[in-house]
Amino acid sequence: MSFLAPGREQNFVLKHIADIGALVEHGRFAGASEDMVEAIVEGIGQFAEGEFAPLNRIGDTVGAQWHDGRVTMPEGYKQAYTQFVEGGWASIDGPEDFGGQGLPYSLSALILETCGAANFAFTLCPMLSFGAVEAIHAHGSAEQKAQYLPKLISGAWTGTMNLTEPQAGSDVGALRTTAEPITDGEHAGKYRIKGQKIFITFGEHELTDNIVHLVLARTPGAPEGTRGISLFIVPKYHLDADGNPDAPNDVTCVSIEHKIGIHASPTCVMSYGEQDACIGEMIGGEFGGMKAMFTMMNNARINVGSQGVQIAERATQQAVHFAAERIQSARAGSGNKASVAIIEHPDVRRMLLRSKALTQAARALLYYATSSVDRATLGIEGAKSRAEILTPLIKAYGTDIGNEVASLGVQVHGGMGFIEETGAGQYFRDARIAPIYEGTNGIQAADLVGRKLGLDGGEAMEVLISEIRAEADEEESLSALADACADIRQWMASGDASIDDRLAGSYAFMTMLATATCGMLMKKQHRIAEAQLNGGEDPFLKAKLVTTRYYLDYIVPEAMGLKAAALGGADILYSLSSEELVA
Repeated sequence: MSFLAPGREQNFVLKHIADIGALVEHGRFAGASEDMVEAIVEGIGQFAEGEFAPLNRIGDTVGAQWHDGRVTMPEGYKQAYTQFVEGGWASIDGPEDFGGQGLPYSLSALILETCGAANFAFTLCPMLSFGAVEAIHAHGSAEQKAQYLPKLISGAWTGTMNLTEPQAGSDVGALRTTAEPITDGEHAGKYRIKGQKIFITFGEHELTDNIVHLVLARTPGAPEGTRGISLFIVPKYHLDADGNPDAPNDVTCVSIEHKIGIHASPTCVMSYGEQDACIGEMIGGEFGGMKAMFTMMNNARINVGSQGVQIAERATQQAVHFAAERIQSARAGSGNKASVAIIEHPDVRRMLLRSKALTQAARALLYYATSSVDRATLGIEGAKSRAEILTPLIKAYGTDIGNEVASLGVQVHGGMGFIEETGAGQYFRDARIAPIYEGTNGIQAADLVGRKLGLDGGEAMEVLISEIRAEADEEESLSALADACADIRQWMASGDASIDDRLAGSYAFMTMLATATCGMLMKKQHRIAEAQLNGGEDPFLKAKLVTTRYYLDYIVPEAMGLKAAALGGADILYSLSSEELVA
């Protein structure tokens, strides 16, 4: 089936949840007028439907191909990426000083959501570049910014993040890549980079004429662990005096991974300095690598949360389309023995309505998080702390939703969902990576009960929970869930809960808090839709009332069942030794 961008839904959430209109009052985002926002929503929708979506299937069946150190993309991908760049879609929130449009991050997130729903794997290419732009803009020298930002912001070049190594996994402090200072010659003041990185998204491709790698490495004598890490800019091609790609750097794509999904996204094994001639320049100062990395990672985690929305939207669209066309069995209790479309059967209805409600809840959480980032950029009080709390929630809960909805999409198809030709399986396979990369969802939960629990002395989370209570009003289930979150937060912050106890209950608590936050956002949407409908006939608003009601009445109460796990402590987890657990 053809992909249709959910433009009206996106406009509704941007207006009423992100409150993007309020950002216009600040000079920084004066360009984000209502007309501009609607034009961007419509324009990127048309682009994604016409250019990215038709390539989704060949991206899965053919995928990126590696040969002799080079990666080629399936037919049509280079042309589509060129049109993406020419349309200005890569530069929406880029700094105006370097050719960007200076619009809110929420609109950049919109670009990723729409394009990612059309073609999940392909959209990873610009997504990683956005992180490189943030890091260089925040930590680069004036010369580095002038050299790299205009090309990265426009999309003419792409960027990567090089963190993980074979022996290190998520333990960034265990990396071994080295950076030796160069004291003389044409590269004096720079570094020779040597080492191998794995899981590098779009580390090699032919879509652009240069790729800018941001590589974490250790200088000689650096302290052990994360304290001794520095960040380096390592371009695929050196730049000439005019800033154009020139001679190749000593950067090699050794291979690409054979993955269960996202086949159109080359996941590369990158080797730096095989000929001892890989040149990089430090960014952010010696031992400033972790600080620079988190500049890249924070919004990248929100963007991965968006991927949950993307895959849920696409899987839901396909499931609804299939259910409306698939004729099978009479509807039970109808008195009519004629077979009907499976969309008429109660259990199929349950799966479809659940998919829609979860997708809309995740989308609301996404733009609530991005708008908090925008408000933090403007220096609005409390916005930075709110964004920090929401980041692990959208990353983890959003991607968990993407996986659940993709699985429901397969289930709606029945046996045909298990057949690759229907395409439902692709969304199921593609979705599975999102809870893993950019910090596993377990790491997000640990972050929530670690640093975020005591943010602003605990006040940041208390304020969020109080706002959930206020919006809940007479919604008993949502009020009860907010109270439960408050109780768990207090217990975890007390001396009664050990570190192991907090970590053991972290995932359950994170899911409860995310569900409560989404419940608040869905209640707000229900209230607004009800006022707008006012007894009239608007299919969109009528559907909004039903999906929000479903979330509040069915999904919010489910989360209360996690309270026991959140408060259960770690004793049960360690009641068996490692040897006994393995046996």
